[in-house]
Amino acid sequence: MSLTELVLLAPADKVELISDALQALEALSVSVEDADAHTQAEQALFGEPGMPPPQPGWQRSRVVALFEQAAQASEAAQLLALQDFFEGCACVSQAPVPEQDWVRLTQSQFSPVAITEHFWIVPTWHEPPAQAQQIIRLDPGLAFGTGTHPTTRMCLSWIAGGLPEQGAQVPKLGRVLDYGCGSGILAIGAAKFGAGAIDAVDIDEAAVQATRDNALANAVTLSAGLPSLAQGRYDTVLANILATPLKVLAPLLCAHVAPGGRLVLAGILERQAEELQAAYAPYCDLRVAQCEDGWVLMSAEF
Repeated sequence: MSLTELVLLAPADKVELISDALQALEALSVSVEDADAHTQAEQALFGEPGMPPPQPGWQRSRVVALFEQAAQASEAAQLLALQDFFEGCACVSQAPVPEQDWVRLTQSQFSPVAITEHFWIVPTWHEPPAQAQQIIRLDPGLAFGTGTHPTTRMCLSWIAGGLPEQGAQVPKLGRVLDYGCGSGILAIGAAKFGAGAIDAVDIDEAAVQATRDNALANAVTLSAGLPSLAQGRYDTVLANILATPLKVLAPLLCAHVAPGGRLVLAGILERQAEELQAAYAPYCDLRVAQCEDGWVLMSAEF
């Protein structure tokens, strides 16, 4: 199928209107870029996780819409030009999109990820590296957790005994709770490293299904469901979420840790570590176990 690309320029206050109109005109997708990218006028909009960006949008945006047919793109351009809200905007170009193998192009962006020297996350279309003794097969999907983010890598490294404090000793995981399981990658990692019964829970039903699918693909046994699935106490409680929900969940998560068990938290920026320690102080002595790229892994023994 040959697609057609329609490119428009819009000021910051018109981008949302233009994007909504393009979707109403049956655009297959709409993306927004900085029209001044790679020039001296380029603006960075990076914000920290869980916090709003420093400003809502670029002064000038390049809005790119894909249409199934050239006639649809032409009609969209003509209709938009007649609208009052289109003032200050412009249609820049309309052109066919070159045919590509989109599946192969997408797959080429994801490579095996090393957690430790012998433990790797490997997409299904890749052969495992020769040194990989333990692997998780995982494809990028809708749910968070592909092993590429520092928070996920640190959690998996803890599970595999790859943190300096562990001295390459794999922890005795016992019964495991993965709270906020996303793709299920931590629960699957725990299963690969000898965990007993595993409960993986998430408020997102898509994440629950992704966890079940990924567990099946990796031939591991676990139970996945909504948070109500978590019952009783666990030897290991894992939660890779973000700092704010982790603070709110402090009493609940700690109540799930069995005597002698371990709590492992991630999704925390370095500057948030003291806030987490204060939130968990009534229940445990939470400490930083690892740092990577501005993120920390925190753990506590009960």
